[in-house]
Amino acid sequence: MTDVIRVRAPGAPDQLELAKIDLPAPAADEVRIRQTAIGVNSIDIYHRLGLYPLPAAAIPGVEAAGVIAAVGENVASLRAGDRIAYAGAPVGAYASERNLPAARAIPLTDDVTDETVASVLVKGITAHMLLTQIYPVGPEATLLIHSAAGGLGQLLTRWAAHLGATVIGAVGTDAKAAVARSAGARHVIVGRDADFAVAVADLTGGRGVDVAYDGVGGSTLAKTLQCVRPFGVVASIGQSAGAIPLLDVNDLGPRRSLMFARPSVMAYMNHTERYRAAAKVVLAAMKAGILRSSATAYRLADAAEAQTDLESGRTTGSLYLVP
Repeated sequence: MTDVIRVRAPGAPDQLELAKIDLPAPAADEVRIRQTAIGVNSIDIYHRLGLYPLPAAAIPGVEAAGVIAAVGENVASLRAGDRIAYAGAPVGAYASERNLPAARAIPLTDDVTDETVASVLVKGITAHMLLTQIYPVGPEATLLIHSAAGGLGQLLTRWAAHLGATVIGAVGTDAKAAVARSAGARHVIVGRDADFAVAVADLTGGRGVDVAYDGVGGSTLAKTLQCVRPFGVVASIGQSAGAIPLLDVNDLGPRRSLMFARPSVMAYMNHTERYRAAAKVVLAAMKAGILRSSATAYRLADAAEAQTDLESGRTTGSLYLVP
């Protein structure tokens, strides 16, 4: 029997239940994975809440690392005993074992741990998407990163700083400000009620940032629009503080002349070749020490607690589950 976490119905963390299921043998072109570390991400919360609907009694989770326990027909490039990781669809990572299309499996080498990969892979691919596809970031760029002490925020800050960009991080507390600075933020704005526009104007000589990444949503998004220079980019990448408000196109231009992006890393990873190429870059950045994040472990049975802590903003860095 396989231990899994299921969503009984859309709602609060108490809708997550521990269950046991019979896992069938892997089908053709599939592998069975004995999972050792399972990443916890904001999208898991959105799935639990029903913002991105899942089927009834679905198993959430979009990334994990582990060992291949069995392979189905037609799988020639992988074998039992191989260490692998994966990210993206199909959803269902909150499990001690699962079957997965072999094309999603990314082989791991001995110089990276399962826990590190499960804490970084999805967020690293998200950062890769944001830094290369949404706005090409280089030494001349100035960025505003909300939740800069969080799992994605730290990775995005580290990678952007490595590229030579100037990072302005926004965080909720002084303790989180120290985390953001250690990740490479040159400036930090503290407090969810801070006047971001005034602070950014002061830090940029009135110019504004080239690109802002807003994973907070709610009322913060309107403030974020005020922080970006004309012809700059605002990327809305989450809604930890509430639903994304409706935007009037006049909020973007012509006076402000802003470009607005609402990118999905799941859509980015749905293209197999792009997914595998991005994962390769992220793993290389991890091995080079560019991408690293503090991580907190929870038991699989405590998935509700992990999501509660992530949703409340009490944590810094990444979270992962151990079956």
